[in-house]
Amino acid sequence: MSESNGSAILKHHDNKYRVVGTRPVRHDGADKVTGRAEYGADVRLTGMLQGFILRSPIAHGNILSIDTTEAENLPGVHAVITGADLPDPGDRVAQLGEGAVNLRHLSANVLAKGKVLYQGHAIAAVAADNIHIAEEAAKLIKVEFESLPVVLNVLEAMKSEAPVLNDDVQTVEFGEVIAEGPTNVAAKFLYEQGDASAAFEKADIVIEREFRTATVHQGYIEPHTSTALWHGDGRCTVWTSTQGAFTVRQQLAELLEIPLTWIKVVPTEIGGGFGGKIAVYEQPVAVLLSKKSARPVQVTMSRTDVLQATGPTPGSYIKVKLGADSNGKLVAGEAYLAYEAGGFPGSPVNPGCMCIFSCYDIPNAHIEGYDVCVNKPRTNAYRAPGATNAAFAMEAVIDEIAEKLDIEPLQFRINNAAKEGTRRPDGVVYPKVGLIECLEAIQNSEHFKSKLDGPNQGRGVACGFWFNVGLKSSVTVSVNTDGKVSLIEGSTDIGGTRASLAMQLAETLGITAEDVQPIVVDTDSVGYNDITGGSRVTFATGIAVCQAGVKIRDLMCERAARIWECEVNEVRYEDDAHVTGPDGKRISFQDLASKIVETGESITVSASVNAPANSNAFSVHCADVEVDPETGKVTILRYTSAQDVGTAIHPAYVEGQMQGGAVQGIGWGLNEEYVYNKDGILMNANFLDYRMPTCYDLPNIETIIVEVHNPDHPFGVRGVGEVPICPPPATLNAAISNAIGQHMYELPMSPPKVLHEILKNSN
Repeated sequence: MSESNGSAILKHHDNKYRVVGTRPVRHDGADKVTGRAEYGADVRLTGMLQGFILRSPIAHGNILSIDTTEAENLPGVHAVITGADLPDPGDRVAQLGEGAVNLRHLSANVLAKGKVLYQGHAIAAVAADNIHIAEEAAKLIKVEFESLPVVLNVLEAMKSEAPVLNDDVQTVEFGEVIAEGPTNVAAKFLYEQGDASAAFEKADIVIEREFRTATVHQGYIEPHTSTALWHGDGRCTVWTSTQGAFTVRQQLAELLEIPLTWIKVVPTEIGGGFGGKIAVYEQPVAVLLSKKSARPVQVTMSRTDVLQATGPTPGSYIKVKLGADSNGKLVAGEAYLAYEAGGFPGSPVNPGCMCIFSCYDIPNAHIEGYDVCVNKPRTNAYRAPGATNAAFAMEAVIDEIAEKLDIEPLQFRINNAAKEGTRRPDGVVYPKVGLIECLEAIQNSEHFKSKLDGPNQGRGVACGFWFNVGLKSSVTVSVNTDGKVSLIEGSTDIGGTRASLAMQLAETLGITAEDVQPIVVDTDSVGYNDITGGSRVTFATGIAVCQAGVKIRDLMCERAARIWECEVNEVRYEDDAHVTGPDGKRISFQDLASKIVETGESITVSASVNAPANSNAFSVHCADVEVDPETGKVTILRYTSAQDVGTAIHPAYVEGQMQGGAVQGIGWGLNEEYVYNKDGILMNANFLDYRMPTCYDLPNIETIIVEVHNPDHPFGVRGVGEVPICPPPATLNAAISNAIGQHMYELPMSPPKVLHEILKNSN
């Protein structure tokens, strides 16, 4: 065990590395701190116009007419477009790397076609000499609406008498239509194992509770922004802030009917995404405006646009029923999950269903999930999409069961924790996983062993799970004659993956991290890469990097054999970056690299992988809170996160992911929510009224890195970025309940809601 700045690393493997596990300076650090890093809105092209998108002022209505004449005639305006400028993509589905989308719905979300489904729905767009003229022109566009009834609540939207948002939506289960539309219920998901009904009848204790969670946004600092250049020959280049350049290229090709190879997407530096920058919004608009104006066009959203019109995570209704025997073993589970999809289908209710019981060994389970359209922006991924909602509900019932059985809640979790061989209700049987190790890490922590020392204080513990995807990655590696290595990759760097990939290549080659130059490039410059999402890059692109490193080792041996005029099988690549040969011959990587040009062809390799499906991430959090009995305000006194990361490539980045996810989950748990009025108008579409936590709301987030080696990765890596957001609301719920003696069933647990429970309990 090692400790640094309130963090600890608990190793459950014996691997010794030279680079992996160290904390080198990040490769992009100088550009970031000096302001030289180029983000999306920093792009400047000769003759560039500014674009502005006109958005719906109402939440639901038919578009009767759009008149763009006055806008087109305003001096300084070069192009105006509407949904009519988008081709009809038909009823086709595209995979976006972390979910699928119906292209007709995606197209209608980019620019409305005949109907608006939420306040902020894009209707038309203008390109002008500057943003002020573009905005003035947009105000001149005349749109006539027929207002329709608004439905904002997921359960209300499921009723037969509810206003229907999409005429082409039918309820689908297992790929088959089970209820012909039109309907707001786009999909039903079902998972079962064992016989839950029979198990409940035999259970000694059964608890069932209902939960509600609000719509929340990812809260990334940088708004969506794109610059498009139509080249005049059918080709185009797009500079954009995105989590997946190749995914943007695919969506543009499908939506605009442009050959995929004719589109080059250049990913700029990204100021956060957390799942919200996967689907396209302004990118197709910028391309169409550029095509129509024959000039480059930049479109940057305002913060209000981002909150009103890009994909938040869904509000939800969840019902959980658990049964246990008198020995404290869970015997049955039943869950019902209904998630908001927003204006178009596609909520993360399916992963929510797959995650809700995933931390526990429950032999008999029945899970139903429903994807439901409401008059809000189409939901998108947000860090372990669907799992945080599910964990909030599940962990609260776990606490109540433990309380009824008079078993300490953390020990109850250890007794029922999923482990190697546990079968999830969706059919997956776990390989080696580290949930029990995380629970024990919290149990043995100084935090958990400490005493609370004041009134109105409470402590809570909760678990969280996320799959972590694998998917496809490609890299190219070149050895330079100065002994350094260029690493070309296509995975957007959001959380330090330039460093984590460079370190894995350096470890494979036996060189230093500083001797690797990682470069994130455009879609024309490297093989296909799926999105930066699903906690996949350090894991999956890391596998590609390791494979490329092995190829480099082999080629360096071939080059040494050529120089020494011996057989390749007489040459060996040593882990200290030296090549050895017969008769005691030995040459360093750097010296051998200096001879590349004079002895033959360059040494450049590529590697492409389709990585294993998941690496199974578990996290356990512990929080101490103090609740003001007069206001209901919750103050976090202490917070600790323990997580199985497999192997921490760069521990400082791992700690940052754990802390960042915890902070976002804390905001979700205590304050964050979309506030709509009855007409579907978002009342807090800015960062002043949308209450995200600041440094004044947070303690130091202590971290315990648990390393349980993942056999699917050369260095044992598991993805780390998403699971930290899963436990916080549940953890805080447990702590608040411990402090006030009353369980909470709705997020956020804001002061008015907590005070309401305090007053109800006192009466």
